[in-house]
Amino acid sequence: MVTPFCPGYSDEPFRTLVESYPDTSVYPSNAFRVEWGPIFHRGRLDGTARVLVLGQDPAQHETIARRILMGTAGRRVQGFLNRLGIDRSYVMINAFIFSVYGQQGGAQHIDDAAITDYRNKWLKAVLDANQVGAVVAFGALADKAWQKWLASPDAAGRPAPAYRKLPHPTSPEAGGGDVVAATKAMLATYNAGLAALAPAVAPADHPGPIVPYGDAFAPNDEPAIPQRDLPAGMPAWMGARNEWAVREGTTAADKRLNIRVTASL
Repeated sequence: MVTPFCPGYSDEPFRTLVESYPDTSVYPSNAFRVEWGPIFHRGRLDGTARVLVLGQDPAQHETIARRILMGTAGRRVQGFLNRLGIDRSYVMINAFIFSVYGQQGGAQHIDDAAITDYRNKWLKAVLDANQVGAVVAFGALADKAWQKWLASPDAAGRPAPAYRKLPHPTSPEAGGGDVVAATKAMLATYNAGLAALAPAVAPADHPGPIVPYGDAFAPNDEPAIPQRDLPAGMPAWMGARNEWAVREGTTAADKRLNIRVTASL
């Protein structure tokens, strides 16, 4: 049996980036779960990425798998890429390398100079190494990260890839309202995003007409995270199931420090 895996960060400039990530003087522990360590990316770092996905921050699934955009949100992003015809040629990074702690931590720190500087180094490295034709940001903080990159000196003079800001994939459930109606509205924006980005990624990994979403997520809209995106030895079920990692505890402090993982046979 041959099981592909992500080779990690042995090549420059990514090796230096992961060796020199910001510490708690940049990411304060009252706003970020720094005790779990940073999570940097998911996808291709070998020069083959043509789509850059921007997310917000890692949560409990990402903390265990050590790659971003896992769990329900990650699988819905994977489904969006599949509808775009991209099943391999992508790279994903987050606005923050540490998990946000508290309701306002992300909004309070998205403009921090040192956080922005490190994130922009990642964006520069990714854009230098790949012929990225399309960028998609999922969520307001991801969009803010991209806008701050565009305002940076390193972005000046570069060809502008096609860009789309889309709602966070789990925002219908998080909004507290009518999930069915919110999902329908969100998928309409996803369909507009597919139409806008498709010309920028042609020819796709698997060419063909764009098939739009319906009014609700179909089963194939949450495909498994490919094992080639995960570190060596990670079990396949980590990419194939939702909610296998849950924060547990009777207080916020307990939940911060405890993650229960349930494996599949």
